[in-house]
Amino acid sequence: MAAASTRGRCLALLCLVFPVVILAGAARGHPWGGLFPPFYDHSCPQAKEIVRSVVAQAVARETRMAASLVRLHFHDCFVQGCDASLLLDNSSSIVSEKGSNPNSNSARGFEVIDEIKVALETACPGTVSCADILALAARDSTVLVGGPYWDVPLGRRDSLGASIQGSNNDIPAPNNTLPTIATKFRRQGLDVVDLVALSGAHTIGLSRCTSFRQRLYNQSGNGMADATLDASYAAHLRQGCPRSGGDDNLFPLDFVSPARFDNFYFKNLLVGKGLLSSDEVLLTKSAETAALVKAYADDVDLFFQHFAQSMVKMGNISPLTGAQGEIRKNCRRLNGN
Repeated sequence: MAAASTRGRCLALLCLVFPVVILAGAARGHPWGGLFPPFYDHSCPQAKEIVRSVVAQAVARETRMAASLVRLHFHDCFVQGCDASLLLDNSSSIVSEKGSNPNSNSARGFEVIDEIKVALETACPGTVSCADILALAARDSTVLVGGPYWDVPLGRRDSLGASIQGSNNDIPAPNNTLPTIATKFRRQGLDVVDLVALSGAHTIGLSRCTSFRQRLYNQSGNGMADATLDASYAAHLRQGCPRSGGDDNLFPLDFVSPARFDNFYFKNLLVGKGLLSSDEVLLTKSAETAALVKAYADDVDLFFQHFAQSMVKMGNISPLTGAQGEIRKNCRRLNGN
């Protein structure tokens, strides 16, 4: 049975499905948008193992790094496609996306990408793109903390520029309304299922006080806390997230199992314990997204299947292929700079 028809049937019936090995692009009947998993099998056969090994070491040093690497791929793909534009530092010709509102003092893991790139350049010079490193690192990070495995379509090339404007405008923000978030996903060719499934990445990782403070003190401009936030949970959050100061104090996005990729993120939403406004609105502002939240809370295998499919779909956003772009030797700068 094709994954697409299984997915459609699950949406209609909120059915239980058996876990599957994710070959998401092939299962949906298209050639991964010009990308394919065996892309480096001959030119750099050890590429996937090199990425996996470095990511495993990084996650062993700091479990939080898994969430950080997944987030890098997401923040890259939502800005002019999955082209490693996020990795470029400021230069005479580049205004780095690292300085945008979603990324400044927030995006992290760049040193791990550097470490992977050095290892790959030693093994296979000028072969594996930084964009593909981001895609592989996101998959490997997910698996290392208990999430699903999927085959990563490969063959992306790296951008020749960056867009801080795109980064500021196109990446969903923690205080965006659900219609705004849905519009930002739709512009990338991603649907409501993708929105809810990919939001499930918040089952791991941490968020800064500044990203949810308004829920604690002034959600609607009336000086009151968000009524959809569990009162005891809100009181706990206020202890470390004061009305002013403490902007960078960190809190787990999933307080039950913050280092484990599972479906507690969705279970938390059902009891008013989602951290970000952009999380809780999935339950409270749309019957369609609420049905998916409940389905994923009930069935971790369904969540894993949809998450893997949506990660492949996100990874296919406007890739540079063929002779487009370049294969950077250093992910932070253009070749020749």
